[in-house]
Formats: sequence, structure tokens, C-alpha cells
Amino acid sequence: KLTFGGLSESARMSLGGKENFAGCLEGITYNGDNITSLVRRKKVDTSNFRNLTFTCAESSFFPVYFNSTSFLRLPGQRDSDTLSVSLSFRTWNPNGVLMFTQLAEGWLELLLIEGKITVYMNVTQKRSTRIDISSGIGLNDGQWHSVHLNALDNYAMLTVDGDEASTVRTAIPGQIKTGGTYYFGGYFPHTSMWSLQRSFQGCIQMIHIDDHLVDLRAVEEGHIGTFENVSLDMCAIIDRCVPNHCEHGGKCSQTWDTFSCNCSGTGYSGATCHTSLYQQSCEEYKHQGKSSGNFWIDPDGSGSLSPFRVHCDMTDTMVWTTLRNNMSPQTSVSAADEDGKAVLPITYNVTDEQVLSVTSRAERCEQYVAYTCRMSRLLTGPAPDGTPFTWWLGRDNKRHFYWGGSGPGIQKCACGIENNCSDPKHYCNCDADLRAWMEDAGLLVYKDHLPVNTVVIGDTSRSGSEAKLTVGPLKCQGDRNFWNAASFNSPASSLHFKYFQIESSTDISFYFKTSSNYGVLLENLGANNLLHIEIREGSMVLLSFDFGKNRMELTVQTPKPLNDDQWHRVEAEKNTKEAVLQIDGHYREVKATPPLGHTELEFYSDLYIGALSGQRGFLGCMRSLKINGIFFDLEERAKVTPGVKPGCQGHCSTYKMHCRNGGRCVEQYNGYSCDCSLSAYDGPFCTDDVGGYFEAGTMVRYDFLLDHGGLLLGDPRSFSNLAYLGETNLTQEELVFSFSTYSAPSILVYISSRTQDYMAVVLRHNGSLQVRYSLGGLVEPYTIDIDHRNMANGQPHSVNITRNLREIRLQLDHYTVSKHTLPESSDTQFSLVKSIFLGKVYETGQIDPILIERYNSPGFVGCLSRVQLNNVAPLKAALRSGMTAPVSIHGILVQSNCGASPLTITPMPLASDLWQIEAGGAVFPFKDEKIGGDAAHQNFAVIAGIISLVILTVLCFMVFVIRHMFRHKGSYHTNEAKGADSANCADAAIIVNDPAFTETIDESKKEWFI
Repeated sequence: KLTFGGLSESARMSLGGKENFAGCLEGITYNGDNITSLVRRKKVDTSNFRNLTFTCAESSFFPVYFNSTSFLRLPGQRDSDTLSVSLSFRTWNPNGVLMFTQLAEGWLELLLIEGKITVYMNVTQKRSTRIDISSGIGLNDGQWHSVHLNALDNYAMLTVDGDEASTVRTAIPGQIKTGGTYYFGGYFPHTSMWSLQRSFQGCIQMIHIDDHLVDLRAVEEGHIGTFENVSLDMCAIIDRCVPNHCEHGGKCSQTWDTFSCNCSGTGYSGATCHTSLYQQSCEEYKHQGKSSGNFWIDPDGSGSLSPFRVHCDMTDTMVWTTLRNNMSPQTSVSAADEDGKAVLPITYNVTDEQVLSVTSRAERCEQYVAYTCRMSRLLTGPAPDGTPFTWWLGRDNKRHFYWGGSGPGIQKCACGIENNCSDPKHYCNCDADLRAWMEDAGLLVYKDHLPVNTVVIGDTSRSGSEAKLTVGPLKCQGDRNFWNAASFNSPASSLHFKYFQIESSTDISFYFKTSSNYGVLLENLGANNLLHIEIREGSMVLLSFDFGKNRMELTVQTPKPLNDDQWHRVEAEKNTKEAVLQIDGHYREVKATPPLGHTELEFYSDLYIGALSGQRGFLGCMRSLKINGIFFDLEERAKVTPGVKPGCQGHCSTYKMHCRNGGRCVEQYNGYSCDCSLSAYDGPFCTDDVGGYFEAGTMVRYDFLLDHGGLLLGDPRSFSNLAYLGETNLTQEELVFSFSTYSAPSILVYISSRTQDYMAVVLRHNGSLQVRYSLGGLVEPYTIDIDHRNMANGQPHSVNITRNLREIRLQLDHYTVSKHTLPESSDTQFSLVKSIFLGKVYETGQIDPILIERYNSPGFVGCLSRVQLNNVAPLKAALRSGMTAPVSIHGILVQSNCGASPLTITPMPLASDLWQIEAGGAVFPFKDEKIGGDAAHQNFAVIAGIISLVILTVLCFMVFVIRHMFRHKGSYHTNEAKGADSANCADAAIIVNDPAFTETIDESKKEWFI
């Protein structure tokens, strides 16, 4: 039975005697039937209702709608000693003018201030006596509230909502004389008094002046009063909190123009409490530099799943997420139901949905279980069908009959898999039913069955039976969604995802890396570009979307380049209040959304990752794409999309070893390249020598710039990526170079300082090499003579000099390293390095006179190459045009590789070293003289021995190849699991090879060799 407008007398009494509706109803319909028409045509019985008519008389009791420029002026009694005003109002604003009147002497205001009714009264202008009274709280809730103000000769009384308890009384030190004019909702600025708040936005009705109800119909017809910018007989107040746009439990509050959300205690932030405050997994916390500890995570971000607390264990190679339960280790099992079963429920500090959010995205999960028993069997089944005494319930409350260390479908414990149970007849230690304490323990690793929610134990009711149960926390490793990535190798490639509806609040987040200046990252195409994200100019990200006819663009310019082939994060959000674009968590732009725009982004076509509209496509990698808490499987879609590859390992992980001599591998999307800017070499793999031929008097000088008293070796980028030493005072350095010459003496390399410290490598008159160190504390330079061979023989020679504090290590060509030690009186610090000189020295200040007199003239004549001091390559900087390094050349320098090549041979034995015949000052024989007869016979013997060794090696290799090719001839091949070699049985091999193996193993199935 359905009634409108009220109930019968008997029905009302049963419901507490509530009053029936008094007023007018029109247009009543129910399930498509016009109830009003049926009543008029007497198709419905109305005999139980009285005073029912089909007319609705117009009422003078209607509301008045005020905006910020409205007022209503009404007359009242003049010079009366009694003021009486009452009204009802509703508004969302906390402040506003409800009524103002000017008294004969003074004024009176009825205001709404911070949601409270407040009266400001000044009864005499001469004494400026002001009275303030207030009542009520939170009256700006959009509901109707009544106010009644009475002011007599000696007191004033204020009542809110007819509640006597809210009535406030105060004494008036003077006599009231009314002015006869009342302003509602605002007042003229020409009045002599000024209000704290000049306007009211909302609705007012039931206005009483001097205890008389104002006829608003007469006001509308112009018979009494005046008004401006008001709407009569309507209340157009908008409830901006219905529907509530505050998400995740945020509290909505509003004013006349807008609403706001209080997100305190929700775990979310933003204008509508849409954005989670927490990371999606422990993996993200690790890559923020966090160490192990308890953290809040929110796997679905802005989705419906609430944040929850987990323990994150950060190791060097992996991250573990731990969910703890309420079971203590070694919990005794005693109570049993009527069937003799003990049911032990296990609860976690999270919901089932939250557990699933962790396990579904993890690489693997595990949970430790242990059953400690004495005469309490575990998996042996009393029933004919083999149902075991004990089982456990996992996800979806399904029974599982395997134990830790085993796998699905294998009704065994760990000892049964490893064939080391206490009783070989059983597959669990506890199934031996011994009086001694035994234990079956291990890890459950099939994550689709985890976690363990309930354990049912069935063999503890016998006399002497005891059992203890341990169920450890659920531990999951990795985050597949966080690293779910795709590589875009072609500008025309894109990933296509089917149509889906984006809600009124939308968030998009992903990581990308690229070396391109431009590229469309994500877009959706309809009649217009409804959603579009792209990178521009290498350091700018643009977000654009449409709200119906309103197009909005947000642009974030970052101070650092975004095309540096490093991961960068993009976060975009659009809600009913604002749109936000944020890059790398620091750089952001926020814009208010159009108030009349669409509240939802209505997609009329599918979503594309990359460009579809013929614009510049995206070349690079994208990962961890999430829209409104939903992750997109980029890897799976990339497997079936041309031009896109799953994952983003890059080529450097495989080929970076090809970048030699300090070169850095740089990812390219159709290969890789080697950055040789930090190397003295050049070429595609940083293996080409960079050298120059020096004529007499040629000099190369590289200066280290002074900055604030220290060495500024230059910005790596400003000096064409040449790196710098990184410290002003060196306690260790490495000098590497190669040279060839016929002339001696000469200075090869000289490193000066702003003190008297220096290092030099010179060729002496006899062609031998000498290293000179002069650090603080030494009276004479410390010299090292590198052998006594003649290095001025026109052959290329490589030199490596490395110092660490007082220890010096020298290597010449392929010979063994020699070690030397600076004297104890020497400093270990090379102070204020200033310049590097190659070929000749031209320096001011005090210089070692021996260097100048013996070795500096006429200068080095020959080739120098691959010169590098720590990470500075001065000769390369001098020869490469376009480099802006502080280097200068004096004389003629011609580029040449000097015939040098990387030395890969091992040191030669002394017996075979042809240079040994130079010992004792003999002239190098390859220059002008012929090799003697003994030397020739010795060379022949060496060559013959080498040839014999090569032939023997080839024969051994051929024998090995033949044996390998025919090793399986006549044998029977099987495809055993990979774990078979280390397992004791086939079951163990299967578990080792695949923990997620789900097929039941039938013990009756055997394999026989025939």
C-alpha cells in the first residue's frame, strides 16, 4: 500500500503520531502512472482522507534569494521603544549581513560571523556605547535556521532556532528609538554606518518586523518596500557537497562559490583527497633511499583500497614486504570440535583485498609453516580416500593438502621431497607417530595459494597426542608493476588499449626515459584531443585535455634536461576543482578547472601510449603506467605490437664492455653508443688513439682554473663533458700516455702547481726515461729512472704512473710493474695543481733549473698520444675543435695516432726479450746494425717452438670437438627438470625447478629404461 501526503489516523498512531503533510503536491507519478490524474478522475479511493482539494492557493510566505549585490528594504515603526525582528535563513557562507537598521541614535546589525549569529548594537551615537551578543554554531550548513531578536528599553534578547536554551539576554544602557527602515541581505553604502560584511548570499523567508509578517507578495508587486538584484519566490542555493566530491572519506565544506575538502586522517591529499600520501610498494621506498622499517603503502594509489602498514626489508639485491599475523610461534594445539578437529584461524593486520594487492604484483611470495608433534600425525589420511589429518585453507578458502617445502598436488612434507624423513615409509616426520618430539617445517612458495588463513588439525584428541603450530608472516619479494616497462624503438610505434571511461577525478602516473627532445607520451583521440601528454624541447612536459568546449593546457619546464636517458616521473591529476601536472615530485603547475566544464573526461576512442595522430612519436622507455589506481600491462601488450619491445633493459647491460678505456655506454633505441668524453681515446668504442706530432718548440698547455682559492677544473658540460680532477690538492693521481721519438733529451709531461710542487717525465740524454717528483718537504726532487734502455728509438712506448700517498707504481709497455716509495720527509699532497705542459715548459715563477737547462731545449720532437691525468685529457682537448677547455697550443701540432695500439700481450720472458741485448749501453740493433749470429739462432729456436705449440693446440682441440659431437651416440635422451642433477628424486626435482608446479604427481607413474 502506497500513500502520499500522510497516513490514516490509526497508521499515524502506530508510527508515533507524526503529523501529516500540510501543503500542496503536484505532478505525482509512480511507475509511470499519473497519481494526480487518477485521483481527479476518482480512480483511487480517497475516502479516508479529509480536506483534500485540487487547488493550491498562492502563499505570501515564500523565500527571497540574495546574491552578493542584493538587498531588500522594508519599512517598520519609527521612534518606537521596542525593536522586534525575526526571520529564517539558509546559506553556505560563514559570514554575511542578515539585517541592518539605523536607530534614531545609533545603529543595529544582525550578522552571521563564522557560522554564529551576532548582534552589534550601538544605542547612542553620543556615548558610542556598543553591545555585542551572539548565539548558535555552524549555522552555515545550508539548512533553514530561524532568528528572533527583541530589543526593549533596558534589555535585548536573541533566540536561534526557537531553542530557549540558546536564548541570550543582555542589558541595554539606554533607550532604543527605532529608525523605521530595515535592510535585509545588505544595505546602501550611503548610510552613516559601515558594516563588517556588507552582503549576504543565500535565502531569507518568514520576515517579521514589529511582530508582523511581511507580505512579500506585496513587495513583489511594489506596494511596500524596495529591492535590488533579488529573486522572489525562489531559493537557488546550490549544495556543492551533494554529491560529495571529497574522496576517501574526506569531509566536504562549502561556501557560496566553491567547496573544499578536509583530508585529515584519510591518508590522501589534494583538492578532493584523491592522491595517496604513500608509495605503492616497498620497492618504491627503496628507490627513494629508505632503509628497512615499517611503512604505509597504497598499492592501488587513488583506488578504493585503503593504505595499510607493512614491514619493508631492504637488502642489497631485493626488497621484501612482510605481512604479520596474530599467531605466536609454537602455538599449542588442544581444543577440538565434535569431529576431533582443532580449527586455528589466522588473521592478518590487513584485509583479504589488501593481501591480494601485495601478492598479485610480487615476483614471488613465501610463508614459513612448522608442525611440531608428538604422536600427532600430519598428512597421513585416516579416510579411505586418503584425506589427511591436517590441511590448511589459503586464498579463496580452498583446502590444501601439502606442507612447507612441498608443492601443490604433492601430499608430502619437506623431508618427503628430500627423502630424509625419520621413517622412510612416510613422507612426513610426524606421520611416523612417534612418542618423541618431531617437526615438519618449510616454506610454502606457491603464491596463488597464500596466505595461510586457517589450519585444521585432526590428530590431537588421542591420549598422549600433542602438537604445536607455527605460521610465520607472509613475505613477498619484488614489484612487477613498478618495473613493468616497454621500449619504443620507432617513432611510429604505439601501444593500444581499449576504450574505458575516466571518472570525474582522474590521475595518471608513469615513468619515462628518453634521449629525444620531442615525443608524444600518451594520448586519446576523439572529436578533439581529449587527453594528450608530450615532452617538448627536452626539458618540458605538456598536458592538455578538453572539458567539453573548454581546452586546458598545463606546462612544466624543468631546470634539468628530461632527455638525459634517466628515469623521470610524470604525475597528472584532474578533478572537479583543479588540474595538476607534476614532474619528478618537485616541479608542478596547478590550474583551476572551468566551473562550467564537464565533470568527466568522456573518451570516444581508445588510449594510445605513444603517438597516433601523426605527430612526433616517442622514442624511449615507459614503465609503471597507472590510471586511477589501475596498472596497464605494458610488457604484455608490447609482445604483440610492432616497434615496441617488452622491458627496458637496454643494450648497455649486454654490450657496455665494448666501451673501452673509460668510455661510458649510452643507450640508443636501435643500439648503443660510447661516450668518450671522459677518456683520452676516441672512436665508436673509445679505442682510437688521439695524438699529435710535435715539432721542435711545439708546446701544449692545459690550465686548471682558479675559483675561490681552489681549482675549478670546469663544468663537465661547459668543457664538452671533459671531467675534472675534483680536488685542489691531490693525494693520488694517475698519469697515462704514449710517445715515440728519435730525439733526446726532452720533457714529455710537466705538471706545475701554484706552489713549488711539480711532477715531470723526461727523456734523458741517453734516451732513458726518468720521473721527477718534487713535493713539499724535499730539498731535492725525488727521481726514478725507469730502466736504462733507450726509449728514443722511434717505437711507441706506453707509460703508466700511479701515485697513492707515498707509494708510486710505474709500468712501461708490457713489463712488470715496479714500486717505489717517496721519502718520509716528503709531503703526500700535490698542492694546488695549476697546469699540464706537453713537449716543452714555459712557466713563470720558480722552476727546477735542472729541467730547464738539461731537458727543455729545443723541446720534444715526436709523437704524444692518449695523454690523461686522472680524468683530464689535455691533448685530446687541444686537438678537438669545438672544445672550450682552457688549453693553448704554441707551435705546430699535427694530429696523429703515432702508430700506437692498445697493448694486450703479456710481459715477455727475459730470455726472449730482444731489448735485453741493449744492457750495458749497446746500441739498439734494429736501427742501424744487424743481429748477430747467436741472436739469429736464438730467434729461430723461439719461432720454431711457437709453431710447434700452435700445431699441438690445434690437434688437441680437434680431438675434443670429435668426442663432444659423438658423446651421446646410442644413448636415450630425456627432458628432465633442471633440478634433477641436485635432487634426490623426481619430486624434489620438480619442486626445485618450478615451485609453482600445480599438477598432481601420481606415485604409480614410473619411468623405466628398456
